[in-house]
Amino acid sequence: MALQINATNPEHPALLLELPWDVPLEEWPQEYLVPLPRGISRHVVRYARAGDEVIAVKELAERPALREYGLLRDLDRLGIPAVDALAVVTGRADGAGGPLEPVLITRHLGGSMPYRSMFETTLRPATMHRLMDALAVLLVRLHLVGFAWGDCSLSNTLFRRDAGAYAAYLVDAETGELHPRLSDGQRGYDLDLARVNISGELLDLEASGALHPSVDPVEFGTEICARYGRLWEELTRTSVYPAGKYHYIERRIRRLNDLGFDVAEMQIQSSSNGDTVTFVPKVVDAGHHQRQLLRLTGLDTEENQARRLLSDLESWMATQDDHAPGDGTAARPEVLAHRWVREVFRPTVRAVPPELRGGVDPAELYHQLLEHRWYLSERAQHDIGLDTAVEDYVTTVLPKARATLEPTTPR
Repeated sequence: MALQINATNPEHPALLLELPWDVPLEEWPQEYLVPLPRGISRHVVRYARAGDEVIAVKELAERPALREYGLLRDLDRLGIPAVDALAVVTGRADGAGGPLEPVLITRHLGGSMPYRSMFETTLRPATMHRLMDALAVLLVRLHLVGFAWGDCSLSNTLFRRDAGAYAAYLVDAETGELHPRLSDGQRGYDLDLARVNISGELLDLEASGALHPSVDPVEFGTEICARYGRLWEELTRTSVYPAGKYHYIERRIRRLNDLGFDVAEMQIQSSSNGDTVTFVPKVVDAGHHQRQLLRLTGLDTEENQARRLLSDLESWMATQDDHAPGDGTAARPEVLAHRWVREVFRPTVRAVPPELRGGVDPAELYHQLLEHRWYLSERAQHDIGLDTAVEDYVTTVLPKARATLEPTTPR
């Protein structure tokens, strides 16, 4: 069978053809590989360079490779945080004509970390709680769109910094199933698998001495269930309000917005006697602040980063003349937002030398600079200004923290 590449982008096949597909993945020469840390995997996984992109290459049988390729594309269409599927390569053969396993190719997720790399230095319990929060949000988002993961675990997840928190991304969709809607039993099964897998992974870390002594692996595995349950209840519960108290519905929607979700579709029904109103959020979409920031500024960030940048943007807007030049009419928010990007955000990020940024993306770097400004202002008991904060951050913080700022990368 001839070599065949099924790809999402017409540019990728030409770049991928340069890779040594006639060599088993485990034996690929170093000249093709990118030395990035990998997590635990059932399959052989390597990182390679294709043109300007770093890709993850995973060997597995043809049917599961094509199936996972399709599922990852479905998740991308649904807006779920997951690695990008680029191609499936089939028809591989070695120099003697012997068959080699097909491979699934995904795009390396920049700035991400597998959990084992994060535990190379013992994580504080507070950081682990943030990881559990991120994983619970990812699992809820998957279940809202009808995706049963079938193997939720720390090993199958990548984490990116997100303004003091973390954002979780699905890596392995091999065992997943996409349905119009999940039953309570399907969700419960997925959640129970997550609890068992996470407890087992943390027990393994405990045995290697990489787990904080105060962390109970079984308790942390159970915690994912509690965090998931609280978020799922808030996003899906039915509320009954007194008739005429419509601001209660608005308050509920605002609460969901604060959690980072939009209500895309809802059901509102009056009781037969007209005394009460029942409100049910039927379709809930994640990324409320992301979409708001993208609409205003064109910046595409993680959810918590967007929340932080929007707060800074609003504070800056409050100090500006909100009238358009010439006619005295109020300037549109989008106009002011683009001024903020041009006059504040970009100059601030560019003030940090590229060689000191490591792999930190601009939105995360801006968040760190805002945090440093707050710290210095608290110490000085007055606002020290963003320019001063940037200068101090570059000269006193980044040189010492460079090693920790440079992110490790996925399996």
